[in-house]
Amino acid sequence: MESIIIANAEIYITLAIVFGLFMAWGIGANDVANAMGTSVGSGALTFKQAVIIAAVFEFAGAVLAGGSVTNTIRKGIIDVSSLNDTPEILIHGMLASLLAAGCWLLIATRKGWPVSTTHSIVGAIVGFGAVCIGMEAVQWGKVGTIAMSWITSPLLAGTMAFFLFRSIQKLIINTDNPLEQAKKYVPIYIFIVGFIISMVTMVKGLKHVGVKLPLDEAAMIAAGLGLFIMALGTLMIRRLKFDPTDDKDFHFTNMEKIFGVLMIFTAIAIAFAHGSNDVANAIGPVAAIVGLVQNAGEIAAQSSTPIWILILGGAGIVFGLATYGHKVIATVGSGITELTPSRGFAATLGAAVTIVFASAIGLPISTTHTLVGGVLGVGLARGIGALNVGVIQTIFMSWIVTLPAGATLAVIFYYILQGTLG
Repeated sequence: MESIIIANAEIYITLAIVFGLFMAWGIGANDVANAMGTSVGSGALTFKQAVIIAAVFEFAGAVLAGGSVTNTIRKGIIDVSSLNDTPEILIHGMLASLLAAGCWLLIATRKGWPVSTTHSIVGAIVGFGAVCIGMEAVQWGKVGTIAMSWITSPLLAGTMAFFLFRSIQKLIINTDNPLEQAKKYVPIYIFIVGFIISMVTMVKGLKHVGVKLPLDEAAMIAAGLGLFIMALGTLMIRRLKFDPTDDKDFHFTNMEKIFGVLMIFTAIAIAFAHGSNDVANAIGPVAAIVGLVQNAGEIAAQSSTPIWILILGGAGIVFGLATYGHKVIATVGSGITELTPSRGFAATLGAAVTIVFASAIGLPISTTHTLVGGVLGVGLARGIGALNVGVIQTIFMSWIVTLPAGATLAVIFYYILQGTLG
């Protein structure tokens, strides 16, 4: 079937680029939006500032640390060894999976649902594998582990965020002088952010470019970076202007200004870590298709990702956030519970700590589920009445629907592509 791939080479590459861009746009509109939701919802950043930070750091993360050696079999979800004689089935399946995941992200984003881009593409590939290759081709153990992460990632992040916000309440908010206490303790929180995010980048991000540091070495570098970021943050806090009259309507206005500085760092950090990790959801299948076409249908075990594919993914992500990210930002930033900079910080750092922990033990994790869990944890720390239960039920339902929705759409698109392209 080599001739089919050679004959359709230009069509395959063009479709891979178009569908990959569509998927990357969906990641920007949904996944990046919920990563930025806490910063915008808490008032620490405007939407415009969030787009600029994401444009720089998501793109930098995607291009500098997103270049993993992309397995043709996309994270071991399906076994493709039976397709050596019919590689075009894999190409059509990957194209269908990209289009299916992109469509589901568009539907979810229109509704304002923060869903997992990882689960969208995994669901699509599982659907294509089970129906179009055979049930035995699907690595069901891997799928089961992913389903488990629906529970584990929000639970871990929620617990972390709960205790983090409780520490802020005890050390700063519920004291006689919250402003002075914030000046004293926020630099320590800034160090923790710098340390954690440096760890995220080194443990989870840099493995994409083949850099694997021992944990103790990574911790030393992260501590140094944490101290540098702490010094920078302290300098920014000293330059803030505080007006006692601002506290008349809301007792913590001046204190929250200090946490606003902290949120800038967490936004930058989450954007870089997210760009380095989640860009693979859009460009993994693209790189697999390009590799197959360039090798005239030979299914290689691995294919390195060309830089232009990384740039394509990074650009699509930024465009998605800028044009359509506001809907999911509204859900995560204000729909679940009311956020201020101190609450947003606890939610974001809870999520970041969970990502580091999960990376270290190899647990598959969703940025979306982790961040939503963090926001839920902060809401619970303020009391159950602070949560919007209706919004939370809708979000959980959208998570459950994601895998079957991606799978169903992928099968439909596969047969359309198979019929059209032969």
